[in-house]
Amino acid sequence: MRKQAIVRQPDILSVLNKQNKSMTAYDILDQMKLYKPDLATPTIYRALAALTDQGLAHKLESLKAFVPCRCTHEAAVPVLAICEDCGTVEEYDGTSLLQNLSIISSQSAFKANRHIM
Repeated sequence: MRKQAIVRQPDILSVLNKQNKSMTAYDILDQMKLYKPDLATPTIYRALAALTDQGLAHKLESLKAFVPCRCTHEAAVPVLAICEDCGTVEEYDGTSLLQNLSIISSQSAFKANRHIM
C-alpha cells in the first residue's frame, strides 16, 4: 500500500514569506482560498494584526499592505525600503537612524511613539 503525500496548507506568514513584494489582505486571502475556500477577510485581518503585534510582519501604512519581518527586533530597528516601480520591499537595520530621529524630536515637547517615513 502506497502512502499518500500530505499536502501542507500554508499559513499566512508562509504566504507572505514567499513574496518579495508586499501583499494586501485580499492578495493573501486569494492565496489561502486555494486551500481553505471558506476563509473570510476578517480572519485574515485578525491574523495579520496578531503577526504585526508579535513582530513577525510589518504593515505598510501607505500601501495598506503587509510584508514579513526579516530581522530580529531585539537587535535592530526595522527600516523598510519600497520600490515604487516593482513593489519589492527590503528591510534594513535603522538603529542609528532612529537615534537621530529621537534627538531631533526631543528638541520639542513632541514625543514620538514610532517613526514612519
